[in-house]
Amino acid sequence: MQWNELVVLSHLRWDFVWQRPQHLISRLAVDQPTWFVEEPMVADVEEPVLRWRRHGLVTQVWLEVPGPHRHVDFVNPEADCYAEMLASLIGPSERRAVWLYTPMALELAEALEPSFVIYDVMDDLASFKNAPAALRAGQDQLLDVADVVFAGGRSLHQGVIGRRPDAHLFPSGVETEHFAPARSRRVPSGRPVAGYVGVIDERLDLDLLAGVTAELHDWDIDVVGPVAKIDAGSLPVAPNLSYPGSRQYAELPDVMAGFDVAIMPFALNDATRSISPTKTLEYLAAGLPVVSTPVPDVVSDFFDVVALAESSKGFARACQKAILEECAERDRAAWPVLQRQHWDAVATRMASILRSSTTVVAIADLAGAEDSA
Repeated sequence: MQWNELVVLSHLRWDFVWQRPQHLISRLAVDQPTWFVEEPMVADVEEPVLRWRRHGLVTQVWLEVPGPHRHVDFVNPEADCYAEMLASLIGPSERRAVWLYTPMALELAEALEPSFVIYDVMDDLASFKNAPAALRAGQDQLLDVADVVFAGGRSLHQGVIGRRPDAHLFPSGVETEHFAPARSRRVPSGRPVAGYVGVIDERLDLDLLAGVTAELHDWDIDVVGPVAKIDAGSLPVAPNLSYPGSRQYAELPDVMAGFDVAIMPFALNDATRSISPTKTLEYLAAGLPVVSTPVPDVVSDFFDVVALAESSKGFARACQKAILEECAERDRAAWPVLQRQHWDAVATRMASILRSSTTVVAIADLAGAEDSA
């Protein structure tokens, strides 16, 4: 790489749910000091305090601000001191790369005076419920200034190539070896289990979940993960429906070993129009049959290995059918994708693009300096 420091600006927290940012940045951090800078958060402090914690090669950084409990993003007035405090912590650098996961951090990124800017589009954040109005304009601006743009799924890629024809499509990956032990740990139980693992938020169709739970009254339905951005009181309730809460990444193989069918009951709305669920590959690596609603990227990428259904009855029937199917044919179809989309392979291809791009930028900067001399 042509830089000696990487600063990642993220709306997600390093120790929340282990997903795309953590998989990629933990692999790319081996080449240089790496800072993972999160959104500010409200805490019991009298004035803003910058906190940091080491996670192997990555240093997690966040700003704590006083006030009533609420969501605080990078552009809130309470975070005006973030850039100055962050610069004081990480020190100066003439060759700093900044990697963004949210356009709301663009102002902070510019304050760090990076020599190289990367935008990894992992979500259409502007389509989420209660998204700040500035998100859409911020994304357009970030797409204009970024040196390299990655997109985390086909629909996301289609959404940005009009403005950035050079954007690189990189769907999320999987650590196949991490989830494979679920296959040998699976023990038949008295009742079939359909399970979901992931964040429980506006992207789930709660009415569908309630309907499927009622249809599969002789099954257990486990919805595993943290509740975010929705009222936990809005979750459907039934004797055979449980919410075990969040689980660490290391625990997921054992969690999935308790499933007979993996489900993705996503709503078909603006928030899911561009999602490319990482859990699809994780379920397949765990040897599970998968039933999903027909979100576009699942349809285009996994139509041959994932059962698709939209109604409660259709979804329940697909689960009942999936539990009876042999897994050998599904494994044969899924194996090439699991190999190609291993996180090691994804990170290696991304790093190759970054090396090529930073070389081009360095040559252009040198030429510009010579022209102005």
